[in-house]
Amino acid sequence: MNFRVLIPARFGASRLPGKPLVNIAGKPLIRHVCERALESAADAVWVATDDERIAEACAAIEVQVAMTSPAHASGTDRIAEVVAREGWDDETIVVNLQGDEPLMPATAINTVAETLAADPEAGLSTLAVRLFETERFRDPNVVKVVVNAAGRALYFSRAPIPWPRHAESEIPHEVLRHIGIYGFRVGALRRVASEAPCALEQAESLEQLRALWLGLPIRVEVVDDIPSASVDTPEDVERIAALLAQGNI
Repeated sequence: MNFRVLIPARFGASRLPGKPLVNIAGKPLIRHVCERALESAADAVWVATDDERIAEACAAIEVQVAMTSPAHASGTDRIAEVVAREGWDDETIVVNLQGDEPLMPATAINTVAETLAADPEAGLSTLAVRLFETERFRDPNVVKVVVNAAGRALYFSRAPIPWPRHAESEIPHEVLRHIGIYGFRVGALRRVASEAPCALEQAESLEQLRALWLGLPIRVEVVDDIPSASVDTPEDVERIAALLAQGNI
């Protein structure tokens, strides 16, 4: 199976400006993310960025860098520009690895690509883990996903779904927390990027809902390993630096 990893990385993060270049354990954040991607089975790893400083930070490693427009509203739009420029065919599988995920294991990257390859009718794939804590079930920062019998997403939400109507103090028997890594068939990526945001995604602030709204099947693979949270704050930088120092990837 062949696939490529695309890492969108923009300089102007609102909560942590210049985030891809933040030093973590002696390296810029984007270098750590690229290293995780290079540990996977991908044929090639690309960084899609809007800033020359991020490109320079990637110069010493075996990744390809594509300069993209600073006007993109999302990482999906940014990688879609690369796909269009390179002319990849509709069946090519690309994995969108967020540029702030320095602890995403290579096994997870491989799994999301393998999941999509195994389901020819799906346009996208993603991962989830089982959620057992009631507090996190109710946390709007923890995205939940409900799937059907075929393992395809029915809906993603920040709300607690499925809602336990008859036992409101308890978490349902099975709740899935979404992990924000995506596999795309290039044809599906083009379709998503060509459409304006839909009302559902605007309401939930979840871009993957655009794909569901368009009728694109999203295959969800439930995994056991829970990757560490992304880097969004200075506190996250310290926490992940400590994990990397311990060799916890």
